[in-house]
Amino acid sequence: MVIPSLDEARQIAECIGHLGWVDEVILADAGSTDDTVELARRAGATVLEHTGPTIAAQRNAAISMARNQWVFALDADERITDPLRHELAEVLRAPAHPVYHVRRQNIYLGRELNRGRWGRDWVVRLFTRERRYIERRVHEGIGPVAHAGRLRGCLRHEPYRDLAHQLEKIGRYARWGAEDLHDGGQRASAWDLSLRPLGRFLRAYLLDGQCRDGRLGLVSAGLGAYGVFLKYAHLWTLDRRAGE
Repeated sequence: MVIPSLDEARQIAECIGHLGWVDEVILADAGSTDDTVELARRAGATVLEHTGPTIAAQRNAAISMARNQWVFALDADERITDPLRHELAEVLRAPAHPVYHVRRQNIYLGRELNRGRWGRDWVVRLFTRERRYIERRVHEGIGPVAHAGRLRGCLRHEPYRDLAHQLEKIGRYARWGAEDLHDGGQRASAWDLSLRPLGRFLRAYLLDGQCRDGRLGLVSAGLGAYGVFLKYAHLWTLDRRAGE
């Protein structure tokens, strides 16, 4: 099991504590200023300090240290459900695929959201240790693999403690996403700043059906659109800075 971390003292002990059945837990820390490292070691994890600068780099550092043939990549805000735990034991006795996707069960402000992006949240998390994550700041992932499998069990994912925490993460990921776009040569247009966020909201709220989730769906769709706007606003400032 490999876990990236940065200032996760609130939940890292619980995260590692629910992995008592795992042979090895490696935590790759990016330079936490709280008690994450100490709590992780106390919980029984092997800790690699000052890995980074991206989540992909953290994961890759931990994967390179893994002693087992198969690796499961977990985040501090995710928990392996009992059905997934039992399925992993069965799959690893006779693997049929080189990598496996798992669905994340997303809990938003205390309630599961299963429409739109929230309900189609499949990620590659089980794979052999020679594989590595593609280096980028956000949306890191294993490169394309033919014949990937899918697991039936799911990961329970609770990405935000509250709205304040969500806004902090939106700001951080918007900045990272803008930097990735800028590095790739993209520039922010008026269309990006106006219609992209609107399109994101309409798709999530109307086409994906978050309108049926009441005010929770409205808040979720609205903040998703805000994140898109903020990403391209950051990209616009990078464009201006580069042109000075």
